[in-house]
Amino acid sequence: MAVDYTVIVVYLAGMLAMGWWGMRRAKSKSDFLVAGRRLGPVMYSGTMAAIVLGGASTIGGVGLGYQYGLSGAWMVFTIGLGLLALSVFFSARIARLKVYTVSEMLDLRYGGRAGVISGVVMWVYTLMLAVTSTIAYATIFDVLFDMNRTVAIVLGGSIVVAYSTLGGMWSITLTDMVQFVVKTIGVLLLLLPIAVVKAGGFSEMKAKLPTGYFDPLGIGGETIFTYVLIYTFGMLIGQDIWQRVFTAGSDRTAKWGGTVAGTYCLVYALAGAVIGTAAKVLYPNLGSADDAFATIVKDELPVGVRGLVLAAALAAVMSTSSGALIACATVANNDIWSKLRGAVRRDGEEERHDEVRGNRAFILVMGVAVIVTAIALNNVVEALTVAYNLLVGGLLVPILGGLLWKRGTAQGALASVAVGGLAVVGLMATYGILANEPVYYGLLLSLAAYVTVSLATPATDAAVLDAWRDRLAGRGAPEVGAEPVAAHR
Repeated sequence: MAVDYTVIVVYLAGMLAMGWWGMRRAKSKSDFLVAGRRLGPVMYSGTMAAIVLGGASTIGGVGLGYQYGLSGAWMVFTIGLGLLALSVFFSARIARLKVYTVSEMLDLRYGGRAGVISGVVMWVYTLMLAVTSTIAYATIFDVLFDMNRTVAIVLGGSIVVAYSTLGGMWSITLTDMVQFVVKTIGVLLLLLPIAVVKAGGFSEMKAKLPTGYFDPLGIGGETIFTYVLIYTFGMLIGQDIWQRVFTAGSDRTAKWGGTVAGTYCLVYALAGAVIGTAAKVLYPNLGSADDAFATIVKDELPVGVRGLVLAAALAAVMSTSSGALIACATVANNDIWSKLRGAVRRDGEEERHDEVRGNRAFILVMGVAVIVTAIALNNVVEALTVAYNLLVGGLLVPILGGLLWKRGTAQGALASVAVGGLAVVGLMATYGILANEPVYYGLLLSLAAYVTVSLATPATDAAVLDAWRDRLAGRGAPEVGAEPVAAHR
């Protein structure tokens, strides 16, 4: 195991070094939060794929393959479909807005009255996403070092918080690019073929497993539909995903780079399901399907390769965790704290502060909150379900409505967020957190509130819509906060 340990330690040290190097490039708010909005297609594609394919997609995707066979690919597959839809239909317009958060987009579209409540909902979503990713460290470090759960969470979480705090999005972009390469080599090029060969090939797998394991719809139509609602639509509106779109250097990069990343997700989905199916042949009686990934890696891979594949799993977890962390901190600072600070500041009082230092402080504070919450929380699936139910039930309709329907109003958007969010919470209390009904009915109620209230209230002011159309076309005012930090001193 010494070689495996060396691979992991070198990888973790490299992540911290990338964070230190990224700190030297983060000279402005734009650099720190959106990598200066100048990523090219290669880095954009790699980092976008890295953030959406986290621990749930890797460890969870293999677990679903172990439980359901090839149809276990549907969860990750719907993530890829969502990224493709975002990239083809919306990413170019989103990138041209030159904002930092989803709530800023809502303020632009509806006239500045929808941001705070939507910011709170988005903050809860990003916090829970970061927490669930952080909990996954415990699984990986347990395989590596037989480490206590709390120690594993603190160790993994501290590394992510450290490089994210140092350089913001530049550090996260650099580390995610490395993580993308490690995941590609570890999961697709090494673990996938080795798992299939160890299981005797596809013919042997088919002979030993029920035919349902090779039915593409074996997981069930209702489950697939729920995955589409939660993950495909969730990809369209999540702050963590939009913040990556904002890093694109051009409309073309946002569209085609995202399309490449989405296609990569589809391949990754199938790979995870095949690995899980192979694990079912090799270990038919595991206590938990989520143990499939760790078991096949520990028992079937040679020394050195095992370390690289475990580094790939760690890379998957870290990429999602760091992306969710900076999204959580950005929302907390820009959409909640800045508005509260503005509300209590006296008229005429001058505000002068270092925006990079302020955002860095928020990442540190949110990182500590994420680690503490992860230690206290046990059920990852329930936390992730709450996050996505709130996101889709509360924010999908006003965001897509703002992009697609000019008659939508601020009052309609606020009603949609409030009704959808409260309905989802109430229905989860009634039906259970893991039930499908909360997101179904919550989404329908959110849509009904949006349309009804929008039609019952005066149309959005023409000047607001004109400014909105200018921003969508890339003709808006230059973004605030893009100047170097030195200008504030």
